[in-house]
Amino acid sequence: MARFLSLSILLAAVLYGIWPYYSILRINNALEKPEAEALAPVVDLVAIQGHFKARIESGVDSLLPQDQNRQPGSSQSGSSAGSQNDSQNGGQSSAQNALQLDADKVLGWLAGNLKQLGDAALDQAITLDWVRSTLLAATRRANSEAGPQGDSSLIGAVDFAFFESWNRFVIRLGRLGESPTFVILTLDGAEWRVTDITH
Repeated sequence: MARFLSLSILLAAVLYGIWPYYSILRINNALEKPEAEALAPVVDLVAIQGHFKARIESGVDSLLPQDQNRQPGSSQSGSSAGSQNDSQNGGQSSAQNALQLDADKVLGWLAGNLKQLGDAALDQAITLDWVRSTLLAATRRANSEAGPQGDSSLIGAVDFAFFESWNRFVIRLGRLGESPTFVILTLDGAEWRVTDITH
């Protein structure tokens, strides 16, 4: 009886340990579908909106990408540099930049309108479409850092994934020091769901 109990506890621990990694596979499969609604079962949109609202209220500069905080003169040079990189990297880089630009525009609009519009701005800006665009942009950026041999999937972009606590799991897309994106999973009932995305 004691042996059976020990094996049961060990099996439960192993299953619990691989549980969030299965959720990464579910997120990856959802991103491969064309519709953003495929992410709904694995994303807690209300939690993501709440985290972004808290960060924006505490300081917009810490939330926005660096390109959003540049002076007009430097943004022009950044655009020129971006154009050169696009021509060098081809269509894949253009698609990546378009996705990142789309996600960054949403953050810029949100930061500028949150105080005036309140929570309605969050509902309009932080949507499943935004989550999908942000994850795809982070995935392509991380995979491009890996070179030609890099994968094109979310799984291939994962550089680190492990528990932060018993009900919180951190995924890092991209390498440290190269502007990685952190995806936070939280145990919600019987499911691990995305509750935050940070840079």
